[in-house]
Amino acid sequence: MTAMSIDVTIQNLYSLEHTLAAPLLMRCTYPWEALEGIGDFIRALGPKLDPEEYEEVSPQVWVAKSARVYPTATLLPPCIIGPETEVRPGAFVRGNALVGTGAVVGNSTELKNVILFDRVQVPHYNYVGDSILGFKAHMGAGSITSNVKSDKTLVVVKDPDGTRYETGRKKFGAMLGDQVEVGCNSVLNPGTVIGRGSNIYPLSSVRGIVPPGHIYKSAGNIVEKE
Repeated sequence: MTAMSIDVTIQNLYSLEHTLAAPLLMRCTYPWEALEGIGDFIRALGPKLDPEEYEEVSPQVWVAKSARVYPTATLLPPCIIGPETEVRPGAFVRGNALVGTGAVVGNSTELKNVILFDRVQVPHYNYVGDSILGFKAHMGAGSITSNVKSDKTLVVVKDPDGTRYETGRKKFGAMLGDQVEVGCNSVLNPGTVIGRGSNIYPLSSVRGIVPPGHIYKSAGNIVEKE
């Protein structure tokens, strides 16, 4: 892949009609700018949700009545679980989580400070922290977002053309555009941004920006979809 400037704005990554978090995201240019405000946004939105559709099952935990949450799942405040979403046994939602409609939060999957758009699937042994996953994004079994650098320094998003986005954040997982597919047992390193419709090969270690409509085979082998 030749060096290029890649548009990583919210407008280019996401279809905002597929999330209740649209008002929060519309206030930002880049998706990581919204991470700081997820908790406060949920606390403000929750009491306004339609009581015919949602129930506050515990303080600041709102679950759609059509969602299926297994008894052994843990939901910590604040969080919202959308209609027809399934939260499977052993899932651990640590708070600051807004999960959309028709999503799957799998067995032993952990969520923390995240926005999951409608129909996102994190179905098997995933960790998703300080991240935003777009419409119909899917993370294969065992794939995770690594949200803190080993040296604990602030995360920088790096464009293939050399552009650096200083995020000012110590905790930053991954931004997945709409319909991104992540292969099993992949690690998305801090500051990863994956464009709409891109695929990540299994067992990948990804960092930086992957353009939309590409296949990530390895760090030096990112090819455009045919």
